[in-house]
Amino acid sequence: MTDEIRKTLALISHDGKKADMIAFAMDHRDVLARYDLIATNTTGTLIREKTGLPVTCMLSGPKGGDAQIAAMVAEGKIEAVFFLIDPLGKHPHDPDIQTLLRICNVHNVALASNTATAEFIISSAAL
Repeated sequence: MTDEIRKTLALISHDGKKADMIAFAMDHRDVLARYDLIATNTTGTLIREKTGLPVTCMLSGPKGGDAQIAAMVAEGKIEAVFFLIDPLGKHPHDPDIQTLLRICNVHNVALASNTATAEFIISSAAL
């Protein structure tokens, strides 16, 4: 019997995109259930409540959750990041957001910043 190591996906969404993230998680619940899920606090709590999926919650984004997830990406612990960004909103923690995006690019980690890209990644055989 082999012990399969489960891959980890990160789920993050700005307030203006929470409904889109919940819809995405509900639509892809069966696929997401095959992974360990981490999320920023509010997003993770909503996903748990609405889908029943187990989610490990980090701090909220403005309190350092984006930075926590960026560190995990840098350590090679995350397979893909689904970060639904509200491009029209103001985000006081923008430096942390930019760090996470940069770290994903530096470490060549799949990054979806909108639902079209998220749908493409989740439906690919790459995960």
